Amino acid sequence: MAEGPTILVIGPRWVGDMVMAQCLFAALKEKHPHAAIDVLAPAWAAPLVKRMPEIRSQIDFPLMPGALEFRSRRRFGRLLRGRYDMAYVLPGSWKSALIPFFARIPRRVGNLREMRYGLLTDIVPLPEALKRRTARAYFGLARGSTFRAPHLSIDKANQADLLARFGLAGKKFVALMPGAEFGPAKRWPSDHYAGLARDMMARGLGVALLGSKNDADVTAEIAALAPGAIDLAGKTRLEDAIDLIAAAKLAVSNDSGLMHVAAAVGTPIVAVYGSTSPENTPPLSERAELIWLHLSCSPCHKKVCPLGHLNCLKTLDVARVTAAADRLLEVPAAA
Repeated sequence: MAEGPTILVIGPRWVGDMVMAQCLFAALKEKHPHAAIDVLAPAWAAPLVKRMPEIRSQIDFPLMPGALEFRSRRRFGRLLRGRYDMAYVLPGSWKSALIPFFARIPRRVGNLREMRYGLLTDIVPLPEALKRRTARAYFGLARGSTFRAPHLSIDKANQADLLARFGLAGKKFVALMPGAEFGPAKRWPSDHYAGLARDMMARGLGVALLGSKNDADVTAEIAALAPGAIDLAGKTRLEDAIDLIAAAKLAVSNDSGLMHVAAAVGTPIVAVYGSTSPENTPPLSERAELIWLHLSCSPCHKKVCPLGHLNCLKTLDVARVTAAADRLLEVPAAA
């Protein structure tokens, strides 16, 4: 078998962005079928990266988010010298391009972003229309190949264990993901999620609330308002969330990382948007309903509503999301 290039990808630091990065990984594998692709990413991303067949291995990113740590980047880059033929830098920051530069990787590809002349050898133009369209921007770095939506593999044994452990085995259930790491301007209100949960349970479906430990306060509010909902926030690992979402009949989420996970495992998804736009980061799935009010003040792309009212989410009523969920529940999965 002919040997392909060794490629290092400097990965993003958000769950959703890492899922969308698979669009690039798949494109690189199409162009270089025998390439060995490694990803430099935060340690938390390992369970996600392991579900991507295009990736050989992950190298844990040793630095704190947002930190320059110039000397540490130089030292780490030097440890990688001689190991890679190409590097792709997905984050737009200047510091993100330092490790491939210090590693002396011959070809270093990325968008210009923070004036990275010299740090990158191949600067790929980024049209204004794609600056917030993350999946397409990442894919564009490959300059060719076929655009493919992300597809994460499922651990069936782990899935079966989880379903049995949490009382979901043999049950049809809806996964609700009410958190959003970005900030409250992405979060549909807890009482709205609770109303949706009650609607789903009235239809004979179970409801599982998923999220990280940072979402536990939100999911606890919902569970209190919707007795019978199973609150799993903070009780599962990222790989567990992947397998549970894959088992769900439907997922409902804010614009978040788990929204992209749902799309990547083939679960129908209702995606609720507030301060961001579904035109930029939609779930890459044909079985998706995108709910957005199109207010004059939205999208503002702010973490906290700058007008103080959060109307883009508070006035988005439960009935509208329930109707979208019903539409997806009525459509059988493709064979």
